[in-house]
Amino acid sequence: MKVVCAGGGPASLYLAILLKLGDRSREISVYEKNAAGATYGWGVTYWPDMLHTLMSHDDVSARAIEKESVRWSGGVAHIRDRITRHDGDQGYAVGRHRLLEILADRATSLGVDVQFGRPLTPGDPSLEGDLIVAGDGSRSVLRDHYPEHFGTQVTLGHNRFIWLGTTKVFRSFTFAFVETEHGWLWCYAYGFDGTHSTCIVECSPRTWQGLGLETAERADALELLEGLLAAPLQGHPLIDRTDGGALSSWQRFRTVTNRVWSRGNMVLLGDAAHTTHYSIGAGTTLAMQDAMALAQALQSSAPLPSALERYEQVRRRELLPLQSAARHSANWYENLTRYIHLEPHEMFALLGQRHSPLLPYVPPQLYYRVDRAVDRAQSLRSLKRWLGPRVARLMQKG
Repeated sequence: MKVVCAGGGPASLYLAILLKLGDRSREISVYEKNAAGATYGWGVTYWPDMLHTLMSHDDVSARAIEKESVRWSGGVAHIRDRITRHDGDQGYAVGRHRLLEILADRATSLGVDVQFGRPLTPGDPSLEGDLIVAGDGSRSVLRDHYPEHFGTQVTLGHNRFIWLGTTKVFRSFTFAFVETEHGWLWCYAYGFDGTHSTCIVECSPRTWQGLGLETAERADALELLEGLLAAPLQGHPLIDRTDGGALSSWQRFRTVTNRVWSRGNMVLLGDAAHTTHYSIGAGTTLAMQDAMALAQALQSSAPLPSALERYEQVRRRELLPLQSAARHSANWYENLTRYIHLEPHEMFALLGQRHSPLLPYVPPQLYYRVDRAVDRAQSLRSLKRWLGPRVARLMQKG
């Protein structure tokens, strides 16, 4: 079987690894338009259960990813001049550049032909194989060559955001909400190695325009943002892209959906097939899970069209709750003023509940009280279940 993958992101590289592990005789090529080492973004997040899943599929690459990852725990929120903390949640982050290096090295070691600086466009002679994988991102060139077939729809988010880095190393997932004379501006930040963190800055269009970010020169914009986010940054600078690519730009999030995911022997993978809002921190995980599902479908003896249909059915079903959570999460931030007046600990609690479909329709303080009451009731029930057998044994001994 000859497989050609367009795009050298996590989805395509991980698919190549899994397909080679499943059958070493497969001829697999991955073509990436950017040069080796050139990538957008800073760090990507994933969760402990994802690490376990990676271990079960390929422990070699999983252990390399774990070794290069930073583990963070809990959350911190800066709201105006107050700080609130939440303990409990744990996750991992790894530099996107390092993740791609690990996956490319592993794929190459298994015999995959990984070529950098080599874009694939419709009509390219290299697009000949038993399976063509369009893993070339949300703006997929291969997919967009057949717009009527795939039925691609792109919905733009309301808010503006920009993906930056900083030398401030955050040990917890950190949020900061700053009130300006033109409205609120906030960031999400997390460390991904020992020297840098990702810092995604977001605001409404009104705030973006009012602060002059729409037209500001890059150095002036970074200086302004550093001043507004001085408390969490603690004097550290914000950094734009350092990979030699184009400067980062303010964007509106692109939610991509497709009516179908395959055409003949071509199949969509990762962001080419679907995107989920960055505020749930699952983009890379979902892309690699696509690769797992596609590799699994191709392991069967079913004809290729049936295998591709099975892959699509499985992933659509698995994505439904996450896509719903992402929509509610994006909506929470687009309606920030509904929650920002609460006490910091209340607001932070609802931040953690932003995926709930009920939250937009229930008064925030009422929702917070009900949520706390449910938590206490569950804790009491857990305590009762724990105490019950022990009390019974003590009574028997008595």
